[in-house]
Amino acid sequence: MPNQSSPTRYGAVAQAFHWLIAALVVTQFVLANLADDLPIGVHKLALLARHKSFGMTVLMLAILRLLWRLKHQPPELPAGMKPVERMLARSTHIAFYVLLFAMPLSGWLMSSAKNYSVSWFGLFTWPNLIGKNEAAFEVLRSTHHILSDVLFVIAVLHILAALKHHFWNKDDVLLRMLPFTKARSTSSEKQS
Repeated sequence: MPNQSSPTRYGAVAQAFHWLIAALVVTQFVLANLADDLPIGVHKLALLARHKSFGMTVLMLAILRLLWRLKHQPPELPAGMKPVERMLARSTHIAFYVLLFAMPLSGWLMSSAKNYSVSWFGLFTWPNLIGKNEAAFEVLRSTHHILSDVLFVIAVLHILAALKHHFWNKDDVLLRMLPFTKARSTSSEKQS
C-alpha cells in the first residue's frame, strides 16, 4: 500500500501560486500608491487601469489556488508548534484567502458603482456588478482601503512569522515554500 502521509514541502504548483500572487499583491500596492500621488489625468488613469487588470488577475489566480488547495494537502505544521501558534497560522491563511477574494471584488464593485469599466489588459471588459451609485462607491472605496491596510498588516506578520520559524525555531516552515531548496534534516531523520 502506498504511503499516504502528508508532504513535507509545498509542490511546485502551490509555490508558483504563492510567489506569483505575492508579487502581484506587492505590484498592486505600488501601483495604488503611485496613482494616489498623481493628479487626475492620462497617467493616473493608465496606472489605475493596470491596477484593475492585476487585481482581476489576483482574483482569477485566487480561484485557481483555492481549487488546487482543495485537491492537494499542504504539509503539516511542525510538531513543536504551540496550539496558539497553530491557530494563528490557520487563521492567517484563511484571512489571506478571504482577502485575495475580497480585495479584487471590492475594487470591481467600487469601479462598477462609479460606472468605470474594469478591463483586463485591454483584452476584454468585465461587466459591471452594480449600477452607478455614488453612496455605494464611497462605502466600497473605504472598504477597499481598509481591506488593503488589513492585507498589508497580515502580510507583514506572515513574513515575520516565516523568518521567526527559519532563524529562531530553525524549522522548515520557510524552506518548504521556497523553490530550489532542500528541507533541513530533523533530529529524527539524523537518528535513522
